Amino acid sequence: MNSRVSVVSIIIKDEEAAGKVNELLHEFRQYVVGRMGIPYREKRVSIISVVIDAPGDVTSSLSGKLGMLEGVSAKTLTAKV
Repeated sequence: MNSRVSVVSIIIKDEEAAGKVNELLHEFRQYVVGRMGIPYREKRVSIISVVIDAPGDVTSSLSGKLGMLEGVSAKTLTAKV
């Protein structure tokens, strides 16, 4: 399978969703290269950037599952490397 490097940007607007986001990231942990989380307290949101190296269908699955969570926005940028 062709692997691609992607950055998944996640904005958590509902604190209650943070646990579910972490569960999903744990489920896809074998593809995670690294992650960075920033609590933006003034705006009451959390921002997470996750770098993954995975086939396109895996990346789409993660992004889709994140986007279906209430109070969570997710966008993915992918490059074929």
